[in-house]
Amino acid sequence: MKNRKLGGLEVGAQGLGCMGMSQAYGVRDNDDESIATIHRALELGVTLLDTANVYANGVNEELVGRAIAGRRDDVVLATKFGIVWNDGAMGARGDAAYVKQSCDESLRRLGVDHIDLYYQHRVDPDTPIEETWGALASLVDAGKIRYAGISEASAVTIRAAHAVHPVTALQSEWSLWTRGIEGEVLDTCRELGIGIVPFSPLGRGFLTGAVTSVADLPEDDMRRGLPRFAEGNFERNMAIVEALRELASAKGVTAGQLALAWVQSQGEDVVPIPGTKRRKYLEENVAAASLELTADDLAAIEAAAPAEAIAGERYPERLARAAGR
Repeated sequence: MKNRKLGGLEVGAQGLGCMGMSQAYGVRDNDDESIATIHRALELGVTLLDTANVYANGVNEELVGRAIAGRRDDVVLATKFGIVWNDGAMGARGDAAYVKQSCDESLRRLGVDHIDLYYQHRVDPDTPIEETWGALASLVDAGKIRYAGISEASAVTIRAAHAVHPVTALQSEWSLWTRGIEGEVLDTCRELGIGIVPFSPLGRGFLTGAVTSVADLPEDDMRRGLPRFAEGNFERNMAIVEALRELASAKGVTAGQLALAWVQSQGEDVVPIPGTKRRKYLEENVAAASLELTADDLAAIEAAAPAEAIAGERYPERLARAAGR
């Protein structure tokens, strides 16, 4: 796999999102396969591994730590702080003491002495961004983190953070069915030399076509509560997947690979992190990193999946409040 740069940080052109190995998409069923998937990713040239302190309350960081034991030099390790839960609603915390405490806890769970890319997962409206990013700068000075990033932030917040300490990467949702960062946020990142790390580049698996009914999802799968998977919206969105499948078939690839290749094609500063806990799907995703799309291909893909045709909001209100600050 070719490499790309997120600011000054060089990584494989595609990363691996590890959240689903421990939470959100059904029962945590096979840590051995998850670890084997991480090992296979490293073999294929994937270097950026993404986790967070909030994923399964630290269990995901512990899993990633076990997987990279003895392989630390092969990994660009990213984790996050900042999401807190209050009565089932997502909130955020960014005071300096919390930032430093969270970093120490993540280092312990991961079993490492430094984090390569440490993200502010959500922006705390009650803490000045200058305080949060001052704390991150102090962690860089202490050698506990190498680079700092931010997730799901507005252009104004990104600029304010960058004025305190360089923002290396923005991690936000970006795919054919989530286009919100296009425009002001994306332009700001490119003006400032900030890399883009799209999460859920396959629309939480929807764009692969593997989910044909909400009944296909486990009872504890978070997608059952997302508006785009709700009755009515699901069927309208499935029509888009069918259109993508036709285009993909003509190129001899899957709908998911075509959708992922679209994200990969958005610039050399873009490093998507599709998530999976299975080697089979990892290998399909990695193959998309080398799929070249022509201008005609890109136009056909966007015509098949126009942003305005997507039915439903990204999140229900209890999850939406902390995004885009």
